[in-house]
Amino acid sequence: MATTKNVGFSAEHWADRCTDKIIRVADDHDSFIKEQALAYKESIRQVVLFYMKNVIKSDRTTLYNLFLQQGETKMAEILRRL
Repeated sequence: MATTKNVGFSAEHWADRCTDKIIRVADDHDSFIKEQALAYKESIRQVVLFYMKNVIKSDRTTLYNLFLQQGETKMAEILRRL
């Protein structure tokens, strides 16, 4: 089990967990098949990571605008700088 201190897990962490659940590569496969499967898994990881990072940006934009609407400009700026 992984832990963090004063921060949440990164998008990379969650992309790894996601692709581990989607694609499992057995150690006892032929090395050529295993290499192909690992390359495919990394490709899927990059796609998942790309979209996770976009979800984070989109959610921050929503929160930024909500803070501005409530007059919380300092909080909005903190969020924008992340």
